[in-house]
Amino acid sequence: MIKKKFDVLVVGELNIDLILDGLDGFPRLGKEILAERMIFTLGSSSAIFASNLSTLGSRVAFCGCIGKDAFGDKILSDLAKKGVDTSLIIRSGTADTGITVAFNFGEERAMITYPGAMNELSAASVTDEMLASASHLHVSSVFLQPALKPGLAGLFRRARQLGLTTSLDPQGDPSEKWDLDLPGLLPEITVFLPNLDELNQLTGNTSFEKSFSAIRNHLNIMVVKQGNEGAILWTGRELLRQPAFLNTEVADAIGAGDSFNAGFIHRFVQDKPEQECLAFGALCGAINTTRNGGTTAFESYDAVAEIARQKFNYVL
Repeated sequence: MIKKKFDVLVVGELNIDLILDGLDGFPRLGKEILAERMIFTLGSSSAIFASNLSTLGSRVAFCGCIGKDAFGDKILSDLAKKGVDTSLIIRSGTADTGITVAFNFGEERAMITYPGAMNELSAASVTDEMLASASHLHVSSVFLQPALKPGLAGLFRRARQLGLTTSLDPQGDPSEKWDLDLPGLLPEITVFLPNLDELNQLTGNTSFEKSFSAIRNHLNIMVVKQGNEGAILWTGRELLRQPAFLNTEVADAIGAGDSFNAGFIHRFVQDKPEQECLAFGALCGAINTTRNGGTTAFESYDAVAEIARQKFNYVL
């Protein structure tokens, strides 16, 4: 077997996060509230996934679109510091880098996103040469990438034909249309990674059982994240359930699902047993919640190992 240059190619959105934390309530029209803390950091579901996956030890490359501005410079610098290959990232000559402003109130959050250059990334931006350099393709946040979404099934099909395994975390739909062609898309995806609300919205149902029944015949592997309720894995043969690693001192939940994905895919590309992938995903999601923001708990592999040992009695 030919060893690929990268374990995982991540295709997705890139933006900066401005996080306002320690609020005494959500903002309301005509009223000013104060934040106790401000965090300015690498954002976006895809970038958090890529950064934390690289910290865990996978070889990761990123294909996305940013502007030729200071925010874009920071994104490249922060990804590179975490060992992510940024040579495939496109710098737009017409659009600014996107930014998300997040308002944290307890374990809940509200967000406002300016998409900017992320609107320009399409499936055609991802060449067969890029795909062939990796063993696995991961895509996230399709509803935030209007140029990428129409060619998504074709992108996954090309990856599969080139011998890659694939994964998709759909994330939320700000327009609330939830218009993915699941019967056409899911057979092309090795691992489908929605949370429970996303799954229900995509299928038009109100429970896991009904949603699972509606798409079961189209699935390969599916992992459904349920926050403090843990996660459910459909292996293609059976359902496996994983309790959450509970953190009693949550800093915030930004990026917890992305970190879960990173843990799961890190073990998955190593061909580890499905139950081990599921447990490690849950652990990484919990580790994420011990620090503010999506990447700060994943400062280094040693830092992750120390949090796992101290907080969750888990030895990496």
